[in-house]
Order: sequence, then structure tokens, then C-alpha cells
Amino acid sequence: MKYHSIDELLNNNQAWVAEKLALNPNYFEQLATGQKPPYLYIGCSDSRLPLTNFTRTEPGELFVHRNIANQVSLTDINFLAVLEYAISHLQVQHIIVCGHYGCGGIKAALEGKTIGIIDNWVNPIREIYLQNQDDIDALLTKEERLNRLAEINVLVQVKNLYQTSIMRKALYDQKAPVVHGWVLDIRTGLIKDLQVSTKQWELRPPTIVLESIPSLPDFKFLDGDLDCLSQEAC
Repeated sequence: MKYHSIDELLNNNQAWVAEKLALNPNYFEQLATGQKPPYLYIGCSDSRLPLTNFTRTEPGELFVHRNIANQVSLTDINFLAVLEYAISHLQVQHIIVCGHYGCGGIKAALEGKTIGIIDNWVNPIREIYLQNQDDIDALLTKEERLNRLAEINVLVQVKNLYQTSIMRKALYDQKAPVVHGWVLDIRTGLIKDLQVSTKQWELRPPTIVLESIPSLPDFKFLDGDLDCLSQEAC
């Protein structure tokens, strides 16, 4: 892969600005008036995942929070501030939790070989793996095991969203955004919608039902308050 130099980055910026102004002379003046994005995107920090490229979205469409392995951490003040601002101030209509196949954080959690701060960060995913070890280890290849853990991780992060006081308040006020669970396949560039149904969520720990995910079996979650059922399992 060819990487751009610092000078090339600046030159590319000037060329991009010129292209935008050629199409719409008021483009940046309109952009500067403020933001009202319909989406909050919670994704992985992986450099290969600029969702604006994969979805052909423009500046101002996605409010973004990214971290290693797209985790919804209930103790991460940075994430919680983003979530509160997105829901309370921007009033986003949708929240997208997007993982990806080939995720280094997922691999580190599955193998359990990391040390230091990264080990602390991916440890919740390691716990997810241990809770579902029999199902995951039954898969034939390492790639299948990693992909399955990436999918389960997205489901758990969707569940974690609903454990925040921010989301519970939005539900109480009947202003909660629609939540989506996605996985992006870097090898194809395509996004897989896990079709997570959140209709039955209430203000107490609820049950999530997954509709039409034939490849996902029943999963065991850490606190036992979430059942993820595929259509095939039903």
C-alpha cells in the first residue's frame, strides 16, 4: 500500500476543497453553519475503516466515536460524553455499532497474549469469548472463530448501550434513537447488518432477540440478562 507524505496530505486537501467548490460554491459556508447529523457511529479505530468512504456519506452526516474493537464501555467518560451529546443535543435518529472482520482487538482478546493497557482494554472481549468458548471453539477455522467473536462483540456492545443512564433516559422520554449492529468485511468492503431487534428493551435489563441471523447460535452473556437468538435457533 502506498502511503502519502505530509505534503501530499495538504495538497490533497486543497484539491478536494477545489473539487467541492466547483460543484457547490457555498459548500463550506453551508457546512460551517452547524451540524445536525442523523447518525452516531461507534466503530473501531482501525485505520482501514473510514465509514464515510464505505457508505459514501458527506461531512456532517456521521457523529463519530471510535476505539479499539468498537467497545461501549460504561466507564469511558469520553464515550459517555459523546453518547450524551449525540442523544441530548444533536438528537441523532440512529446509533450504529459497527465491528469488522480482521479486527486486531478481537484477535488479541481471543488469543489472550496482549500485555499492558491494551490487555486491560480488550479484557471484556476476552470475557465474552470465555463465556461462549464452546460455541466459538467448535468452528473449524481460526478465521471463523475470529469472525464469530467479532459479531458477538457487536451484540454485547449494543446491549451495553442500553445499560447507560443516558439511553435509559432517552427510552423513558420516548426519544431513543434506533440502534443498529453492523459488521464490515474488509475483504469485500461490504457491511453486514446483524438485524438486532431492540423493540423489547425496557428500563430494566431486557431481552434482545436477533432476527434472521442463521449463522449465529444462542450466546451466553456475562450477566445472564441477555439472550441472543437467531432465527435458525428459534
